[in-house]
Amino acid sequence: MGRKPGSKQLILEYFLKNIGKVVVSRDIQAASGGAVEWARRVRELRNEDGYQILSHKDRADLKPNQYLMETIARVPAFTRSISKETRAWVLERNGYTCQMCGVAAGDPDPFGGNRTVRLTMGHILDKTKGGKDTPRDLRAVCTNCNEGLQNTSLPKPDRIHLLAQIRRATIRDQEAVLDWLLQKFKRKLEDATE
Repeated sequence: MGRKPGSKQLILEYFLKNIGKVVVSRDIQAASGGAVEWARRVRELRNEDGYQILSHKDRADLKPNQYLMETIARVPAFTRSISKETRAWVLERNGYTCQMCGVAAGDPDPFGGNRTVRLTMGHILDKTKGGKDTPRDLRAVCTNCNEGLQNTSLPKPDRIHLLAQIRRATIRDQEAVLDWLLQKFKRKLEDATE
């Protein structure tokens, strides 16, 4: 008896059976055998294996959660080359916080019951569009945003709105914001007092 195909292979077989048809994320996940990281497998098929799987980011007529494989033709794939040093530098620069939704590493995962938030590297300009594995083109993102579980992120608040929200918060929450800001900008404060 042979090995059962993995979720990535099952997803590829599903796309190949549905070439030219728009498919939705819940059907892809079901085809994967219910894999939690189905979106990562789709990205691997697209970015690393070169399959042309389109989403709403590629075509305006596709809605979030819709995908389309138009052809079996493959484009040249890329290799991953983010060093541990670059990863550490980007995480530090981004304050160990998701740059899309704002959650921090170790926070309770809003989608995962008792899991905690994990951060990964996300490209600002997708590698398929010429993005690079450099700090300038990388940002910290939580696995939920990176996996596509959150199809849209909230716009970054403007200063007036952000300050209004902090003013409305409890004293305890305002103190937490202050503590976080002091920690984040500790080096700048030390340099200013010298």
